[in-house]
Amino acid sequence: MTPVDSILATGRRKTSVAQVRAVPNGQGKILVNSKSMEEYFQGHERQRVSVLSPFQVAEDGRKFDFYVKVYGGGITGQAEAIRHGLARALSQTGEKIKQLMRKEGFLTRDPRMVERKKSGQPKARKRFQYSKR
Repeated sequence: MTPVDSILATGRRKTSVAQVRAVPNGQGKILVNSKSMEEYFQGHERQRVSVLSPFQVAEDGRKFDFYVKVYGGGITGQAEAIRHGLARALSQTGEKIKQLMRKEGFLTRDPRMVERKKSGQPKARKRFQYSKR
């Protein structure tokens, strides 16, 4: 990999998709949809912690600048999609980091999705009230 090459990765969660581009020799900044991560997740401390959790495992992840494009879903789904994408990008830097990310569960795509609404019911599992008489 030459110094100017960037690492591309995709993270997903529910209906959110995050496209991550990691540029080496950076200061460790994370831009989400052209905003800083703190600005994008302003007032959402839990989501900010979730996004930064792969850096607890890979300390040398701060040598990269991350440019993230995220769309779909809500704020939590987007945060976890970004976390998934960051972990995938960092795991491409070395086998040791990949094993640590795998052990923490950051590389596993969370398969849980919203269950579809069924006909004859008000929601996915809720039933209309039954009246015997």
